Amino acid sequence: MQTRGSSAALRLRGLSKSYGSTLAVDRLDLDVPRGSFFGLVGPNGAGKTTTLSMATGLLRPDAGTAHVLGHDVWSDTVRAKQLVGVLPDGLRLFDRLTGLQLICYSGLLRGMDRTVVTERAHELLEALGLAEATGTLVVDYSAGMTKKISLACALIHAPRLLVLDEPFEAVDPISATTIRQILEGYAASGGTVILSSHVMDLVQRLCDRVAIVAAGQIRAEGTLDEVRSGMTLEERFVDLVGGQTDVGEGLAWLRSSSD
Repeated sequence: MQTRGSSAALRLRGLSKSYGSTLAVDRLDLDVPRGSFFGLVGPNGAGKTTTLSMATGLLRPDAGTAHVLGHDVWSDTVRAKQLVGVLPDGLRLFDRLTGLQLICYSGLLRGMDRTVVTERAHELLEALGLAEATGTLVVDYSAGMTKKISLACALIHAPRLLVLDEPFEAVDPISATTIRQILEGYAASGGTVILSSHVMDLVQRLCDRVAIVAAGQIRAEGTLDEVRSGMTLEERFVDLVGGQTDVGEGLAWLRSSSD
């Protein structure tokens, strides 16, 4: 059943999650417009991965709601997940399958026709530079190859929303360029991308909207220029989040020479 928030690709309200006495996400509200290329940035432990996991049905929140294109992630789960492609960070794959088998398995789980799945899987393997590893077990993939095969699994069903947690981590520059072209083409055709990354330059080049997260809350959100406020994104990030940025005279022993 379609509910409120249908004008947004992703709508989060009051989302909260605690691990014991640690509050990872604190009543977080966020709207991601349809067709946007949205960057989510924050320091380690800010709650980015927890937020994205709750937003995509991988982790149940303690409180709050998440809607994907108007569908409640937790009461209309099947429909919501049909609309989303997810590249999670650190989630274990079925790595005893070959690359081709893993992509096809992901498509078949979503009820796709086997012929269509196979055709798309081969296209994705070719586009992502994995054609020669079609028959190789995923357990034998490098870190970069594993990231790319995970992206292929997220794309196989042509979702309307892509949620990508550190998609460029461990990926070589040539593959990174290919992935950027795929994502830019996807967004240009009306798809919505949510990208979590620590690489500020990458976010500035790709994203038209950004949210800065710290301590489980949104510190700033809007267009890239609105969030930067005349600074670089990195400068604005440091300004909002704080933390140690100058070691001063510390680590003097590291700068001294010895025989």
